[in-house]
Amino acid sequence: MAPSRPPGHDAPDFSHVTGGVRSAADDDAQAGTPAPVRTHVVRKGDTLSTIAEQVYGRASRWEAIYAANRDVLDDPDRIQPGQVLQLPSD
Repeated sequence: MAPSRPPGHDAPDFSHVTGGVRSAADDDAQAGTPAPVRTHVVRKGDTLSTIAEQVYGRASRWEAIYAANRDVLDDPDRIQPGQVLQLPSD
């Protein structure tokens, strides 16, 4: 049994309200906005292979990181601490 309410204090009508769950990625996809780019700041001792192993679980993915960063990397063996590398999606 529903609790009684004093006269003139009717409950609001929410029957027209709909719900759902959306993520920011859904909004970006619908708006045609690219997904956020993941990045990695190079630390002393990093190599493209070690970064690929950490990020993708496979050191062999270093070539994908190199290809995505050709604008900032001249040589895949000469990355410098402080460089910000873009990490392509899987």
